[in-house]
Amino acid sequence: MTLRHIDQNKNVAMFRTSIETAAAGPFRGPMVVTMRPLRAAAAIRAIQITSRFPDVHGAPVHLGDPSLIGIADLSRPDYGDAVEVLPDELPVFWACGVTPQEALQRARPEFCITHAPGAMLVTDLLNRQLASF
Repeated sequence: MTLRHIDQNKNVAMFRTSIETAAAGPFRGPMVVTMRPLRAAAAIRAIQITSRFPDVHGAPVHLGDPSLIGIADLSRPDYGDAVEVLPDELPVFWACGVTPQEALQRARPEFCITHAPGAMLVTDLLNRQLASF
């Protein structure tokens, strides 16, 4: 299985959703998700693998019809680059680390340091230390 955005040398497509996050003081806002188009068998396997890692994105939050989570047009991501979803594929959506940036934009703190889309935290933890089972 390959990931189209990597094959095309693009940043993953990221979308604001209609899924509201739990507020924490002034921090609130919509969940941002990444989307990867996958064939059904690959989507099932991806769910099996990623569900073992709930502390590092975990399983997808949605698959299939993007309008059910407030996404009107997959060709117009809010962040990153669009990739085509082929007729034999499902759009699969994972919670994204850009979600806090949406909350920060609404809270408007005087100063904040965050990450850039596609550039995540690097740690010395091993995958087996992050797996839930």
